[in-house]
Amino acid sequence: EEAVGAINGDLNSRRGRLHGMEPAGGMTMIKAEVPMAEMLTYSQSLTSLTGGRGDYHMQFLRYEEVPSHIAQRLIEQTKREREEAGKS
Repeated sequence: EEAVGAINGDLNSRRGRLHGMEPAGGMTMIKAEVPMAEMLTYSQSLTSLTGGRGDYHMQFLRYEEVPSHIAQRLIEQTKREREEAGKS
């Protein structure tokens, strides 16, 4: 499939860990671990990358500590949102 490279790149950009690929009925199955927070907009990206032919499935694997730079960004974002909500 011509979209495999683009999909792998997209998963990497979402902090994904690729675990392999295997043929599956004329398609390619990509196995990866990606943080749930990074998957919230994945459906739209996959549709765009595959011309609507891609499909994905998720299942919870485990909790992991958020990297410190991302945690700091989330804390700052939450503070801003609370301040803005208080102004309304």
